[in-house]
Amino acid sequence: MAVINLLTKQYAVCIYIYGTRTFTSIPAEYHTPVKQYAATNYTLAQIDNALAKGYITEQEHAETMELVVS
Repeated sequence: MAVINLLTKQYAVCIYIYGTRTFTSIPAEYHTPVKQYAATNYTLAQIDNALAKGYITEQEHAETMELVVS
């Protein structure tokens, strides 16, 4: 299945910003693109906040942080 950019963005918003979805609730092929989107478009504070609020796991946080370009 092809990854659709609009869905990637929407999944990232729902997971990292609102916490209305989790990585287990989205198709597996979107996991890396969503983490890449978050790493590129969200601040470190937003990513850390997602972890603090329980929207993402520590492993998902670490995987996202590995993709952050300094």
